[in-house]
Amino acid sequence: MVKVWNQEVTSIGYGLASLTVGANTPSEEQAFDCLRTAAELGCLVWNAGEFYGPPTHNSLTLLNRFYAKYPEYAEQVILNVKGAARPDFTVNGDPEFVKKSVENCLSLLGGKGKVSMYETARIDVNIPLEIQLNTLKELQNQGKIAGIALTEVNAETIRKAAKLVDIAAVEIELSLWCVDPLRNSILTTCAELGIPVLSYCPLGRGVLTGSVVSVEDIPQGDYRHLFPRYQPNSLAQNGKLVQEVKKLAQKKGCTTAQVSLGWLLGLSNQKDMPVILPIPGSDPEIEEGNNFD
Repeated sequence: MVKVWNQEVTSIGYGLASLTVGANTPSEEQAFDCLRTAAELGCLVWNAGEFYGPPTHNSLTLLNRFYAKYPEYAEQVILNVKGAARPDFTVNGDPEFVKKSVENCLSLLGGKGKVSMYETARIDVNIPLEIQLNTLKELQNQGKIAGIALTEVNAETIRKAAKLVDIAAVEIELSLWCVDPLRNSILTTCAELGIPVLSYCPLGRGVLTGSVVSVEDIPQGDYRHLFPRYQPNSLAQNGKLVQEVKKLAQKKGCTTAQVSLGWLLGLSNQKDMPVILPIPGSDPEIEEGNNFD
């Protein structure tokens, strides 16, 4: 168990993006099954996005319908919401835009549950950090959001932000597939400041589960085609490293996903490391519970 936003939760959270984004999103019934499984296993830190899907079917509209059917989960979930992105997915940190984003998030939820933490999609480099954070602090004081989080920021920005407001969490990509935070001082800074880390894509967007072995395994139109690590030569080279993870998993009698999540949990327990909470998503073709065993 770990403590996030003053609540004891299990050491793994849940990412909602794959439920409403991508070429092969699950049915609503499948999505509800995934959410219930995560909740029943105690994985109650959920990561959502205002722009994870179209206006009529995104993380928050899905949660609205889920909470309507299963109201018992609404107050249990610690919900982190990413917002304040334009239609082209660039961030807009203008105070009025951020306020409208938060109001929209609350509207999409339909008064069900709460926004435990809110983060702008990125820090807007065109607007002073103090203005952006003070806007969020104002929204927090008004009770519209409970906490302020950051995503994809460097160590210097984390330090600056922590001097201005209380930072509830920092969301970054961290996995066996992406170890940059071990080298760029983000983890040690969060540890020093007592800020939990939410690790998104802890399974390498399918690579560490074995569902993506070659570029042919990625559906046409999928955003992964845009990233260098998912190009044919890179996948072939990195696949050799994944095979070593697979060998270890076979030796341990578990899956590569479990080894990958176990590595993050072990890292979280090390000296000079912050609390690290992996937030894996799920593929309806893969048995979700395996990730949490």
